[in-house]
Amino acid sequence: MIEIRSAHRVVVLAVPPVVPFDLSIPAQILSGVEVVTGVSAYDLRTVTPDGRIAPTTAGYGIAPQGDLEELLEADTVVVAGSHAPGLREAGQLEPRTAAALRDAAQRARIVSLCTGSFVLAAAGLLEERRATTHWAYVDLFRQRFPQVNLDADALFVEDAGVLTSAGGAAAIDLCLHLVRGDHGSAVANRVARLNVVAAMRDGGQAQFVDRPVAEDADTSTARARARMLARLDQPHTLAELAAEAHMSVRTFTRRFRQETGLSPVGWLNQARLDHARHLLEATELPVDEVARQAGFGTGTNLRKRMTAALHTTPSTYRRGYRTRARATPSRRR
Repeated sequence: MIEIRSAHRVVVLAVPPVVPFDLSIPAQILSGVEVVTGVSAYDLRTVTPDGRIAPTTAGYGIAPQGDLEELLEADTVVVAGSHAPGLREAGQLEPRTAAALRDAAQRARIVSLCTGSFVLAAAGLLEERRATTHWAYVDLFRQRFPQVNLDADALFVEDAGVLTSAGGAAAIDLCLHLVRGDHGSAVANRVARLNVVAAMRDGGQAQFVDRPVAEDADTSTARARARMLARLDQPHTLAELAAEAHMSVRTFTRRFRQETGLSPVGWLNQARLDHARHLLEATELPVDEVARQAGFGTGTNLRKRMTAALHTTPSTYRRGYRTRARATPSRRR
């Protein structure tokens, strides 16, 4: 059971015309924490720049609960996808909205979903940062905001307190990532099950760019992936994995990247790191044993992997998780 001193205040900003699917996801995912734990972890409000009903890209309006003033007390600000003409045509955002976001960024965690990245970029919050957006808008984004280090393949990106997601369901991935960071993998996994979605999807959005690959057992790498997941603590060679998939090594490697967006080694290391995080959160196992069970061999190797990927050590991660489990993090200063 997590204990919450005060609910983490989340303000979802709808810049019209807003994408309604994106707008619904934070409430759906974050409210799931209360459903699965019985604790009210997030206080979520939806606002528009002027507090008026906002049109959506689906043809109906959204009645907000406030305006930009709500950003002043936010711990997290989430900007939903927007098709505002000024953003796409000129990379411009209404000055008052841009100023409010820049001010909020001094105190709060900042998040964008899908084309909400255009809003953050127009507000100047993504300069010299890594970010992502919907794959269909990558070229346009780069034209409008060349100063942003855009990762066109990622499902979501986190860079120094600013998080951006790719399009569509990648917003679910990012919101689950927020829950995972705030309350740990066990709670995030339960929220994912509640919503009948994957707790953490493989690879990047490259796998969804107009070239879907069938997940047929005889033509995909799914069997090989299942083999690796079942034996994370054991070594795996490309030759063995390719044989499991009934492919040559060359074909297997190409197909694996098409299906997951990652190389087999990159995917396996990510899966091992996820398992190590779970063991650090849910058990009292020594770091060396966590490393062995996760497939990293030694505690030294695990520390190197976690430092490179998460900028933290196993012991620090474990202590930080337990601190988060006692109270929702507040970014107010």
